[in-house]
Amino acid sequence: MELHEINDKFIIPLPEAFDTNANLGYLTRAKDECMYEIEDGIITKVIAIGEIRSLVRISIIENKQMLIQFINDSRPTKARHLEEIVKYISEWFDLDNDLTSFYDMAKADPLLKLPARKFFGLRIIGIPDLFEALCWGVLGQQINLPFAYSLKKQFVEKFGDSIEWSGKKYWIFPTCERIAQLTPADFADIKMTVKKSEYLIGIAGLMASGELSKEKLAKMNFKDAEKNLIKIRGIGPWTANYVLMRCLRFSEAFPIDDVGLINAIKTLQNMDRKPTKEEILAFSIPWRNWESYATFYLWRTLY
Repeated sequence: MELHEINDKFIIPLPEAFDTNANLGYLTRAKDECMYEIEDGIITKVIAIGEIRSLVRISIIENKQMLIQFINDSRPTKARHLEEIVKYISEWFDLDNDLTSFYDMAKADPLLKLPARKFFGLRIIGIPDLFEALCWGVLGQQINLPFAYSLKKQFVEKFGDSIEWSGKKYWIFPTCERIAQLTPADFADIKMTVKKSEYLIGIAGLMASGELSKEKLAKMNFKDAEKNLIKIRGIGPWTANYVLMRCLRFSEAFPIDDVGLINAIKTLQNMDRKPTKEEILAFSIPWRNWESYATFYLWRTLY
């Protein structure tokens, strides 16, 4: 991606199908979100690339450009680190994905036509860091979204690092190396099950050793990546597909048993019962290779 710098701000051009309000609306939906702050439409976040920690402010101009400003003297000195940060932001907002064929399909689809029109320009807001994505997937298992955000906040503030600027702390997600060295007893004051703490420690160990990595999964096809994740303790089909959707960007990832997906379909179809798995599969036939976006837009109808 070609970068331009003007007055200490770097400019990322935005795709045509990008809407500031749709994306900020998604990002501000949870009051306990601890990984970034949004104020007056400006996102402030620490982006960690290896040992480099950069505090950035992201603003969006007329749905056309994203302006990146480094604050607190955190601008990287090496060009490759700057490129990694821009790549992270592009991945976070899925900027390199052409959504034309998704919208062409959605406008004729009985379930997607209204969400696609209402939230046009919404990208799948990703989680570019694999360890963070896996932890979020595990933390969110079988609990409601507000409680999941509360757990993540406790986890990050107990085990993560932070950068302080202008009287506020901006958090960095805990590293797999740190979590791999913990025991379930270290999680005692976080309101999660012992099983979940064991899962997080186990996943951290696999990542710290290099046995599990984003690079390795990215080289696989979807089915192989899904199988590799499901064989890990604590990761079932839902978590695997969630991570493959939001981190690895597999467009066919489809957490079909997701409660939110089920409830969205039930509501949009005015059903007096939950749709069966067979019914969801039938609805999803036109979504082929866009299952992840279909799911994300259906989720968005719920809040």
